[in-house]
Formats: sequence, structure tokens, C-alpha cells
Amino acid sequence: MSVPEKITSLQNPRVKQLVKLRERRDRDDAGLFLIEGYREVRRALEKGVHPKEFYYSPEWFLGENEPALIEQAKQAGAQVFELSKEAFAKVAYRERPDGLLAVAAQWKHGLDDVKLGEHPFLLVVEAIEKPGNLGTILRSADAAGCDAVIVCDPVTDIFNPNVVRASTGVLFSVPIVVADSAAVHAWLVGKGIRVVATTPDTPNVYTKVDLRGALAIVMGSEQYGLSEFWLKESNLLVRIPMAGQADSLNVAMATIITLFEAVRQRNG
Repeated sequence: MSVPEKITSLQNPRVKQLVKLRERRDRDDAGLFLIEGYREVRRALEKGVHPKEFYYSPEWFLGENEPALIEQAKQAGAQVFELSKEAFAKVAYRERPDGLLAVAAQWKHGLDDVKLGEHPFLLVVEAIEKPGNLGTILRSADAAGCDAVIVCDPVTDIFNPNVVRASTGVLFSVPIVVADSAAVHAWLVGKGIRVVATTPDTPNVYTKVDLRGALAIVMGSEQYGLSEFWLKESNLLVRIPMAGQADSLNVAMATIITLFEAVRQRNG
């Protein structure tokens, strides 16, 4: 068995490239992104992602399962490198890393790649600004059993390290499509999927409307809400009642609340 090359210098070209991949422009130019953390890497491998490179640093390990994961990455075709503790700290995105980092190729799914169930259930999000919110939204969609998440007019890159982290690796299990709003709306209409958009400016409370059948729930950005396009083109507008002084909820929390009301009705 060959011994992986060990990298100790912070000036090593591979270390410099890993640092660059934190930035969207560099990720897009290279067509690559980072997967950091045991759970995230394991889920990527389980879903058939084949990392191009895999980096580990035993001094950061938190458990005893890391060697098996390294071997799994190697079997998946990854070129494996060991990093010194200092070198891994340089490339890690987390404050307290666990010594595992993969580099994988980005992918693109189109609307026609989405496999719809008998009663399609989709989540559409528009211009979500914060990576942590987008990652949490992906987790919520996975838990709710959505067929796919469609990201419209994106502000945040779905391959941002914080999206990968906040999604806890669900990025690899929920089909994600990035497209412009007009194309998404036309596709939904063509598929006969009812569009329900969320806004505080409607009398319709989300628990009082029918969320069964072929459905796409549309959520807007926390700061600006949904665009006029979605407010005009949706079949129905709904709101979450607010009893206090706050005029909006965190978009990830609002998404969870709305999705699971739909789940309650659809399972009832």
C-alpha cells in the first residue's frame, strides 16, 4: 500500500489552491468545491460523489472512524494527501476542524432532470442571501421529503462551504436545480404544479389553505421577500401569522414551518 504524500509547508501549491477554493470565483473557474467534515464527506461518498482529492490530518481527528473513511475516499478514486496540523488549519473553513477535507467537481442539474413523484412536492427559493440559511433550508426540504429544491436567481452559491456545512451533507441527497424565475414558473405550469407563495401581505393563513396535491412552495429572501414576479404569478399567497412586534421570521425557520404544515396535510 502506497504511503500518501505528506504536506507540511503552508506555501505548498496544493495548500494555496485549497485556500482559493473558499472563493466563489475560484471555485467556478476550477469547477470544484470543498467538502469538509466527517459527516459531510461520508454522505457525499454514500451518494456516489467521487472526490478528486482528499486531505486528512490525524492530529485533528475526533474519533476512530476516520481511517475507514480515508480508505473509502481512496477506493472512490481520490488522490489522498496527509497534511500537518498547521497546514490543515490553514485550509480548513471551520474554527475547530476534524481533519477531513475533500475536493469534488461541481455539478449542474436542469429542470428536466427532476424526477417527480405521483404528487409532486417542491420547494422553490428566491435570492436567499445567507449560506447558513440555504444549507438549513436544504436540510428542511430533505426532512420534509421534497422531490427537489429549485434555487431561483441565486445570490448565494450552492457550493459555498457554509452551505455544505449547514446542510450537513444533505446537499448530496436532495436534487437541487438553479434556474431563473421565469423558466421555473413556466416549467411548473407545464407540469400542472400549483404554486403557493409566502408573503405577509395576504389574509390567507398557511394552515387554512389546501397544501395537498402537486405543489411548489415558494419562499423569498429574508430581507426583501418575494419578487413581484412570484407574487403576481403564483396561484395562491399565504402568510404565517405574527403575534409579536417582529414583522418577519428567519427564512429558514419560515420554510420549516410552511413545509411541515404541508407534510401534515399531505400525510393526513
